[in-house]
Amino acid sequence: MNYYLMLYDLDMEHVGGPLWTVKLGRRDSTTANPDKANSDLPSFRDGVDRLISRFADKGLNARDMVALLGSHTIGQAQCVTFRDRIYNNASDIDAGFASTRRRGCPANQGDGNSNLAPLDLVTPNQFDNNYFKNLIQKKGLLESDQVLFSGGSTDSIVSEYSSNPSKFLSDFASAMVKMGDIEPLTGSAGQIRRICSAVN
Repeated sequence: MNYYLMLYDLDMEHVGGPLWTVKLGRRDSTTANPDKANSDLPSFRDGVDRLISRFADKGLNARDMVALLGSHTIGQAQCVTFRDRIYNNASDIDAGFASTRRRGCPANQGDGNSNLAPLDLVTPNQFDNNYFKNLIQKKGLLESDQVLFSGGSTDSIVSEYSSNPSKFLSDFASAMVKMGDIEPLTGSAGQIRRICSAVN
């Protein structure tokens, strides 16, 4: 399933997230193509420039991207996606945080690959701005998280969201609306579904 589509299934009100109006009448495909969907998704190893480029290809700017990646304030990631980061002893990760994450993610490739860890260790079940505070403290779980605060062009946005939670929530909602407008099907292509999760 497309990662971003899962956000629509969350009851944002129960986790403290923002609400936004979802436009009705979008035409959806009647078939699924996992390869095509996955080819457009960012990688957990992408650098900040690659992330900006991938989102720009879909009409989303850097602020939209940072806000949307703030969805990592909830959810979990598999060990295989962050093993390299917690064992590489790099300067962009807090040593205590890495040590804590190692407890559930063995160093050997293949061992515990599917073990889960919260993307936000502080408030894993709350949609808040702790994700951005974590990045400033070098506690981003994925490489593609921490690169948002690594001396690059998105540092100022991360800093802003870490100190202004209402701005983050507002920008996230706006970015979700923009994302809903990406590459809609037109004419007779696809269908307007009566139930979002099933073809008519």
